[in-house]
Amino acid sequence: MSTKLLSRAINLSFVFLSVSIPSVINTPVSAQEAPIFGDITIERPLSKDPLTVRGMSGGTIPAKQISETTDTPTGACTGYVDKEPDHTLQLKKKFDYMKLLIESPEDTTLVIKGPGGTWCNDEFENKNPGIVGEWLDGKYSVWIGSYKKEQYIPYTLKITEVK
Repeated sequence: MSTKLLSRAINLSFVFLSVSIPSVINTPVSAQEAPIFGDITIERPLSKDPLTVRGMSGGTIPAKQISETTDTPTGACTGYVDKEPDHTLQLKKKFDYMKLLIESPEDTTLVIKGPGGTWCNDEFENKNPGIVGEWLDGKYSVWIGSYKKEQYIPYTLKITEVK
């Protein structure tokens, strides 16, 4: 297990534990928990909609350094991320419509690099980022950031074909 994954998994465990203990006492735990920091290969149509994966946002590198720009057509490249992407999406076919959303208890940011360019976002739905539109087949690198350097926030990345 990589040092990054181990460190972020430990941080994620502490955050989830402290946030969820009161609500978990009377709640059954699902055996189908979303994986942490997973890489995803996607066929069309999606095998499950939405597809989900969890992680911890944040890092020490400015998102604009990873994206190599301050703005994209989908939004500003803000926040701090890790050097390596949090997730890799491998799309086996082109999607005429797909939505990628981040759900988090706090404000997060998003950088995606893949076929056709780089996209950033920090305000898609309320405080959470997302990207929607046509997606070409190929490999996409995904970084989830936090506004403060070295601030790590739990999130769920959701991928859907539902409009």
